[in-house]
Amino acid sequence: MHQPRIIALAVLALPLSSLADRAPDQLNEATLVELQQQMARGRLTSIELTRYYLQRIVEIDQKGPDLNSFIELNPDALGMAQVADAERRHGIVRGPLHGIPVVLKDNIDTGDRMQTTAGSFALAGRPALQDSTVAAKLRAGGAVILGKTNLSEWANFRGFFQSSAWSGRGGLTKNPFVLDRNPSGSSSGSAVAVSANLTAVALGTETNGSLVSPAQVNGIVAIKPTVGLTSRAGVVPLSHTQDCVGPLARTVADAAATLSVIQSTSFDGRDPATAGVPIGWRGRSRPALPTDYTQFLDGEGLRGARLGVTRQGVDNGRPEVVAAWDAAVATMQAAGATIVDLDAAGASFPFPDGGFLTLLYDFKVDAAAYFATRVGVPVAGGTLHDVRAFDQAHADAEMPFFGQEIFDIEEDIDVSSPDAPQPDFDGLTYNQALDGSAAFGANVDRILADNALDAIVAPTGDLAWATDLYYTDRFTFGSSYIAAIGGYPNVQVPASTVFGLPFGVSFMGTAFSEPTLIKLASGFEAATLARVEPTFSPTLLPDHTKGVPLLPKHRGLRRPSAKHHI
Repeated sequence: MHQPRIIALAVLALPLSSLADRAPDQLNEATLVELQQQMARGRLTSIELTRYYLQRIVEIDQKGPDLNSFIELNPDALGMAQVADAERRHGIVRGPLHGIPVVLKDNIDTGDRMQTTAGSFALAGRPALQDSTVAAKLRAGGAVILGKTNLSEWANFRGFFQSSAWSGRGGLTKNPFVLDRNPSGSSSGSAVAVSANLTAVALGTETNGSLVSPAQVNGIVAIKPTVGLTSRAGVVPLSHTQDCVGPLARTVADAAATLSVIQSTSFDGRDPATAGVPIGWRGRSRPALPTDYTQFLDGEGLRGARLGVTRQGVDNGRPEVVAAWDAAVATMQAAGATIVDLDAAGASFPFPDGGFLTLLYDFKVDAAAYFATRVGVPVAGGTLHDVRAFDQAHADAEMPFFGQEIFDIEEDIDVSSPDAPQPDFDGLTYNQALDGSAAFGANVDRILADNALDAIVAPTGDLAWATDLYYTDRFTFGSSYIAAIGGYPNVQVPASTVFGLPFGVSFMGTAFSEPTLIKLASGFEAATLARVEPTFSPTLLPDHTKGVPLLPKHRGLRRPSAKHHI
């Protein structure tokens, strides 16, 4: 099972000998608007842009810092770029992503020559039979699908000692700011690729934190959309009640433009959620959706806003992180927002008792439905029981660092009926667990309404922790669950850096409030300009760890005289 990662450079007609010894950087931090302007003026082609990113991937992701964010490159990428250039010459520009390289997390199906494995060899073999809906929308928008990115295997839902950013097939991805720090997960590779300027934008997925957490620790923007706004059809699932696909980008504008391309403005028969609303909004119809989210960008977006602030455990962090959060809130206030202290007002967000059961039940049912769409892979047509057996049979490749305790629990989950009592959860049923999640969403709505808020704002999470495959992840605090459990939207924006590591804030609202959140997030972005390029530092603050030199600078040492011997 020790197979090399599939990096299809040979078929890209781009021999390594033609690449420069140093990664190019002249297009680093370029926005979608800037890239489109250059292509419209004939100063840049999609082929040139695609080659630019491919060269950076070789020099930075595979060599140099060896970030290991990619799990596979698309052998058809240059062909897609060539088509995009030909269309542009004939006056056809399909949208903001036309000719733009985009990467996808390796749990998003592409009906081409690339694998879709969720990082597991259990899904490696024959590629998916058709595009996911979001991949099809990228193609229809003229985007160049550059490749697939590494992730936390099975979206970080296999074992209790799992390390983010590691998968059996993809190995370990590094944080581009400080290489021995974790890039978080599960959309690790997508976030790193965007932050390190290895792609223009990327798609990731989130069930609870898997977009916004890696976005924060890699210093970029993420839009975690309302459940049902983007289709999950053709995406390796975890939970149909909470899963979503969302964009990762270096600016709010680029994330908003990407969301405009991938959203489902009408019903997608492959994902029932696109017909309606998240679980907290049962019985209501979905509002009409805008076709262009960039219209809500506003550099003065915080002026007149009313924001409910909750600290969500940040006070348990380092004083420097607390200070960064306080400074972010002060910036919002200085930019014209009214701050409502939700903690002082007694508002709280208690995690529902059945939250874990909901994910377990959904995963067992949804995984089997997805496996039925695959052929030519070890668990095609199977269940999580087959994945568990596969991992046991190939433990050297799949379980060198941690086990599969969650898969073990899945064995006892009874999915015969949503009203079946679950013995490991004191007889709680799935429907009761869903009611708890719906009540959580209703509580968020109540807090928003009672305080007349435009959004709830919280620190996204703590700084990136040191990667440790033995002691595993070190999550100290985070706020993603406030939006995730009810299926609500969340926009993460860089706020500052602490010890050279990014720190960010999250703007969260009720279902389909993406326009409001984008306005607020773009206003905060304009007020802070906190995005910085990663430094690829080998370790945290290396200049302060070397100590005092003990040896003289001249050659050799004088032999001590006998009287100095002891």
